[in-house]
Amino acid sequence: MRTATITRETAETAISVEINLDGTGQYDNQTGVGFFDHMLDQLSRHSLIDFTIRAKGDYHIDDHHTVEDTGIALGQALVQALGDKKGIRRYGACLLPMDDAQVRAALDLSARPYLVWNMELPTQKIGTFDCELVREFFQAFSTHGGITLHVDMLHGINSHHIVEAAFKAVARALREAVETDPRKADAIPSTKGAL
Repeated sequence: MRTATITRETAETAISVEINLDGTGQYDNQTGVGFFDHMLDQLSRHSLIDFTIRAKGDYHIDDHHTVEDTGIALGQALVQALGDKKGIRRYGACLLPMDDAQVRAALDLSARPYLVWNMELPTQKIGTFDCELVREFFQAFSTHGGITLHVDMLHGINSHHIVEAAFKAVARALREAVETDPRKADAIPSTKGAL
């Protein structure tokens, strides 16, 4: 079973993450940040990775630490669940439309974290959620998950649609990348012999 459990506690947050890479997209996410929970649900559902996430943060300040630290813990869980990465496809990409929005995500589970972020959101907030936290989440997730991640908005006029399309596109790319390649199920997908 490619599963992982991560617990991360700081003076600002307490986060626990459980994932199953070979799941069906079942989720139970409770971070105390409603819109963020909705996005985590999308990430789980469309990647077919089961998530159980619990987070408590310093909400009296803002949602920043909770969102960022969830990204850190989720990235760490991904690394743990992947192990030596033997047999994975490694790469994934998705061009995803959602109403007015179209977002492209491409990623490499390379252990070389790098985020390219080309997203222009038309509003600063979605409800009470601060839009700049979307990038903060993906920065933390890519850094601690060892992911080279490119996210590009091609079209969009509604911030909710754009952000949701980004989470779904990353989810579909992640689903592809973590899948076992039946032609190379016993091999590390690198000429180096290690990732």
